[in-house]
Amino acid sequence: MTALPRTDEPVLLRSSYDPSEVTFLLTDVSSARLELSVSEREARIQAGRNYAEMLPVEYSPDEAYLQLFEAVLTDTAAEVAEHVGVVTEMALQARQGRPVLVSLARAGTPVGILMRRWAQHAHGADLPHYSVSIVRGRGIDTVALDHIVARHDPRDVLFVDGWTGKGAITTELAGALDAYEAAGGPVLPRDLAVVADPGSAATMFGTREDVLIPSACLNSTVCGLVSRTVLNDELIKPGMFHGAKVYRELADQDRSAHFLDTITRRFAEVTPAVAARWPLEYAADRTPTFAGRAVVLRLQAEFGLPNWHLVKPSVGETTRVLLRRLPWQVLVRPDRRAALRHVVLLAEARGVPLVDYPDMPYSCVGLVQPLPGADT
Repeated sequence: MTALPRTDEPVLLRSSYDPSEVTFLLTDVSSARLELSVSEREARIQAGRNYAEMLPVEYSPDEAYLQLFEAVLTDTAAEVAEHVGVVTEMALQARQGRPVLVSLARAGTPVGILMRRWAQHAHGADLPHYSVSIVRGRGIDTVALDHIVARHDPRDVLFVDGWTGKGAITTELAGALDAYEAAGGPVLPRDLAVVADPGSAATMFGTREDVLIPSACLNSTVCGLVSRTVLNDELIKPGMFHGAKVYRELADQDRSAHFLDTITRRFAEVTPAVAARWPLEYAADRTPTFAGRAVVLRLQAEFGLPNWHLVKPSVGETTRVLLRRLPWQVLVRPDRRAALRHVVLLAEARGVPLVDYPDMPYSCVGLVQPLPGADT
């Protein structure tokens, strides 16, 4: 692992996104060598190392997979646009029209941009939008929170992510905000806004169905060329934002703007559906039940896994397993198989069995291969 040169101020990350659409509160660690092979990284994670101390090698999709991504994006653009509209209207209502969007890097970032665009489209509102790091087991970046609350009313902050699985990040966020408050920080709202909430772990959502958000199909090339966030003591010193890399060498493969623009172009046609849906959804009981956790615990026991973190529920989490973990098998709900073409393609490419499993609320669940003697 290569240490960065010491400087008085961290170098803020600049992604391929238009900087007017998101401010990344992340330290640029692009010069550090952090990537490990899937097998080596998996062994370290299961031996107890935190996943944010290292990075996976970026997956380079072949032409067939990219064509499939384009087909999936075309097929789902209107549906995703509608769900973005619903969750954004909820956010505007909950924050009296002035939410400060704080997306959780990296999956939350394109969603935050889309929510910002919906607010502009539907209401002419220009919402502030930041992207910050949260790490399971390590908490949220409190330096980033300090930066935000120094500039905005803490009551207006709204955390944004792409989807929920079993609700691990929701729990991490609540605990981190409790600790931030206990350390003298202001009270920040604990609610979370997502496009898809199949785990019933968010208070604001576009849907509680396990639908595919096409940005889950790729890595940095659909997220502004930004890596997963990095938090290790060698690179990130006290007072610094958490880190991330920018893979500028992948600029010719970048589909970040294309993804956003494809969804945004469908806003006008879904506006009537959003107007009809969101007040009913908002008025209903949206209290998280974390219902998916019982399913995860059942699957952990049924498949003899040593840790529930090896069970990755939802289409988004399954895709992540296939792209950057050591997948063991993928459980697929038969009635959803037709909507999971990219999962099928990735699984076949990696030789991962696809197992029909009808009795679950998720479209699919990825199981990570347990390694001998692992702690996690």
